[in-house]
Amino acid sequence: MGTRLGELVERFGGQLAGDANLEVTGIAPLADAGASHISFLSNSKFRAQAASSGAAALILTPADDALIGAQYAGARIVTPNPYVYFARAAQFFADLTEIRAPLGIHPSAIVDASAQVDASASVGPRAVVEAGAVLKAGCVIGAGCVIGRDAVVGAGTRLFANVTFHARCVIGERGIIHSGAVIGTDGFGFANEGGVYIKIPQTGRVVIGDDVDIGANTTIDRGALADTIIEDGVKLDNQIQIGHNCHIGAHTAMAGCVGVAGSAVIGKYCTFGGAAMVLGHLTIADRVHVGSGSMVSRSIAEPGQYTGFYPLAKNADWEKSAAIVRNLTSMREKIRALEKTIKTLTKQDEK
Repeated sequence: MGTRLGELVERFGGQLAGDANLEVTGIAPLADAGASHISFLSNSKFRAQAASSGAAALILTPADDALIGAQYAGARIVTPNPYVYFARAAQFFADLTEIRAPLGIHPSAIVDASAQVDASASVGPRAVVEAGAVLKAGCVIGAGCVIGRDAVVGAGTRLFANVTFHARCVIGERGIIHSGAVIGTDGFGFANEGGVYIKIPQTGRVVIGDDVDIGANTTIDRGALADTIIEDGVKLDNQIQIGHNCHIGAHTAMAGCVGVAGSAVIGKYCTFGGAAMVLGHLTIADRVHVGSGSMVSRSIAEPGQYTGFYPLAKNADWEKSAAIVRNLTSMREKIRALEKTIKTLTKQDEK
């Protein structure tokens, strides 16, 4: 199935240079694109490759169009952000060929009589929907999923196979949860009495907003008393751990294997590179960007890019090293002042 270039421009904007009736069937990389494909240039390093691409049409910025537009043989869609345009066009083409989940409840699924399942929802083979759960319009529950008691899955949200969504947890509209994810497990809460751990009941929920993506095998713990909150538009990669009572601000994104300890509060529009770690009970401001492998051991009040990691050491040694590092700037200034003094005294002696 294909679409006209003119239809893409009508949907997503941009300025078309070329035949609006030209039909394309999908998006491909610059090097692989053929006569039925559309491609995109979002990195100026690939201008030469884009100019010689065999794609039927090319998505590019006004600046790149001015430099290579005359050399490129196909049609062009000029837009300020080709990568975003590519993402939206790719969604459109994927939707054309998507195999829709069948409406209704598979015969092998187990759905409690008190659960509310919208007629347009899909419940896959061997899924379990417990008492009081609510599945809203157009949501898809994949094979082997478990939807706990009184849980709510919002309209248009999709759970891939073998997701566990525990009791009373809530996710909003248009969410995606990939296979193996577990939402609403008990938080890691224990009191210590004489070396013996006493479990603290975890009675809160996980409340997830709209347009949230959660990767495979990611786990989000329910709150101890209050709820764990994941706001709208958050994107979580695979194998992430979010501890109990955390609050993740809207449109924050985390790459694989990030760990966030309990009760951390993270602002909006933050990013975390792979395997970054956040200690518990910290507060991180909006628009903070943490590099891969970094350890966030203190609250961050100002937006910006942060990176840091110390090798493992005995705690006393580590604290001494950290104190030295904190004082390096003032030490450097003192050394420079001493150098100037020595240079001055040396010149005086030479006279």
